[in-house]
Amino acid sequence: MEYFLLGRSGLRVSRLALGTMNFGIAGFHASYGRSEDESAAIFHRYVEAGGNFIDTADFYTAGESERIVGRLARKTRDRLVLTSKFTNTVDPADPNAGGNGRKHMIRALEDSLRRLGTDYLDLYLLHTWDRITPVEEVVRTLDDLVRAGKIRYAGLSDVPAWYAARAQSLAEAHGMAPMVSLQLPYSLVNRTIEAEYPALARELGIGLTAWSPIGGGLLTGKYRRGAGGGIEGDGRLGDGQVTDQQWRVIDAVAAVAADLGRPMAQVAVNWAATQPGIGAVIVGASSPAQLDTNLAALDFELPADARRQLDEASDPGVQAPYSMFTSRYQSWIVSPGLSIGDKPAGYAPPLLNRA
Repeated sequence: MEYFLLGRSGLRVSRLALGTMNFGIAGFHASYGRSEDESAAIFHRYVEAGGNFIDTADFYTAGESERIVGRLARKTRDRLVLTSKFTNTVDPADPNAGGNGRKHMIRALEDSLRRLGTDYLDLYLLHTWDRITPVEEVVRTLDDLVRAGKIRYAGLSDVPAWYAARAQSLAEAHGMAPMVSLQLPYSLVNRTIEAEYPALARELGIGLTAWSPIGGGLLTGKYRRGAGGGIEGDGRLGDGQVTDQQWRVIDAVAAVAADLGRPMAQVAVNWAATQPGIGAVIVGASSPAQLDTNLAALDFELPADARRQLDEASDPGVQAPYSMFTSRYQSWIVSPGLSIGDKPAGYAPPLLNRA
């Protein structure tokens, strides 16, 4: 297992994180949940393999995921990076029992700590942008929780790029706890984050964590074209629709997997994990055997021609205004005859040059 620093922090996390959305058989995620015994087998296999990055949320299986993770993590708590998230309502009758406001955030954290059986979280994330809570309130509250010792690091999940940039800039300007992580959906069938987020992450020191790297199961090989353009396969797939573009991606992943002698899921996870700006990828599993397959996704290197094949099949195109930032348009800004680069070859910041 390889470990990397998460964003501009000293927190070392596994390159593959364990998603526990299916730990438990209650609530919204119950239809594909796993019992505690089944979850335990998956959890312990991950930890035995050297994994340390555990991802859960108060919303997963109506809090059961956190309870199960807490019991399973009791003996190895200190070596694990426990991550949870808040935003979703826990009481539909209470307007302050959901969202990202200070009142709900503090209550949600206390409830998560109780369910997890720990007195702190290593990483605490805003789960989803609620569209109304001032970003200043979110950043200040996260900073207060860090200062209180209730969380070690703060981060975000599923927020607009401008929101993440605003949050990080506020934290930097006022000496508050920075955002070290940003969770986003990313896969060969969903590359929309590429327009802004990798550049944002590099510039502002935020580690990107990709969820759903297998495209909700599309890239595992369990779905196939059915008669009359429909879809057949063993599994549940949202609205049951697959676009022509997605079929092209699925076909490309299948071809590369066949050439490499690897399962399609491994090819999909490998591609996502080795893309620019991605610090970690969240993998889930319904069994230890499936987890083993996912954990082996980084045991090989995608050949250049295979990556090119995947990139071309999944290319989402460049939309405006990003199409104006290509080399063609840049030639209108600076004459092609001038040699202008970012920094001289061999350049390093002065502090790094000191003996």
